[in-house]
Amino acid sequence: MTTPEAEQSQAPRPEERLEQAVRAAEQALIEYEIAVETFRVEVENFGRLHEQRLGPLYARIEELDAEIAEAKAARTGDPEDIRRAEEARARVLPIPGVEELLHGWMDGQGLFPEAAAMLTDQAVRPPERVRPSEQARKLYRDLARKAHPDLAQEEAERQRREEFITRVNAAYARGDETLLTELAEEWAAGPVPPERRPSPAEELYARLEWLTQRKELLTLVARELEDGAIAGMLRLAPDDPDALLEEIAARLRADIEQRETTLAGLQGQG
Repeated sequence: MTTPEAEQSQAPRPEERLEQAVRAAEQALIEYEIAVETFRVEVENFGRLHEQRLGPLYARIEELDAEIAEAKAARTGDPEDIRRAEEARARVLPIPGVEELLHGWMDGQGLFPEAAAMLTDQAVRPPERVRPSEQARKLYRDLARKAHPDLAQEEAERQRREEFITRVNAAYARGDETLLTELAEEWAAGPVPPERRPSPAEELYARLEWLTQRKELLTLVARELEDGAIAGMLRLAPDDPDALLEEIAARLRADIEQRETTLAGLQGQG
C-alpha cells in the first residue's frame, strides 16, 4: 500500500505536459527547417543552372534587339525610333566603371565626408575642436572619482564600472554636458536591480511562443520561394529539370535565329 507521500512523489509535475509539448514543437520545427532549407538549396542550384545555360541566350537576344532597333533608327531617322534604340542599347550596356568610381569614396557606412562634400559642392570642414565647459569638467572629475573601476571589490562590479566609465569618457570627449548630467543621475540612482527570473512554466511558454514565431517566419520564406519564377519552373518538371532547360533553350535559339534574320533584312535594306 502506497503512502500519501509516495503518491505525491509519483504525481506528474505541472510543467510535464508543457515540456512534452515544447519537445514535440522543437522536433517538428527541426523537420520543417530541414524541408525549407532543402527546397531553398534546390531552387538556388536550379537558378544557377538556369543562369549558366540560358543567361548567354538571353544576353544574345537583348543584343540583337538593340541592333535591330539601331538598324531601324538608322534607316528611318525617326526620333521615336532613335529613342527606342537608345533605350534598347542602355539595357545591354553595363554601368561603366562602378567599382573605380566608388573606390575611395564610400565604405559600408556610406559616403566619406569628402565625397559627400564634393557631390553637394560644400567645402570639407575640418573636425571641430571640443572644449568642454567648466561644468562638464566638474561632472567628469566627480564621476571618474566615484565610479573608478579600481574601487570595486568584486569582478562583476568592476566590469559594471568599466562599462560606465567608458560611456563617461565618450560623453566628455564630445563635451556633452547634458549627457554627463544624465550619467551622474544614473550613477546616483545605483545599479539596476536584477530582473525576476521567470518560472519554469513561464520559460516553457516563452519557448513555445518563440517556436511558433520561427515557424511563421519559415512559412513566409517557403512561400516566397514557391512564388518565385525559378520554383515555378521547377514545378513544371520536378523529375527532369534539365530537360525543361533544354526545351527553353531550344525556344530561345529559335528566337535568336528569327531576330538574326530580321536584322540581316534591315541591314540589307540599308
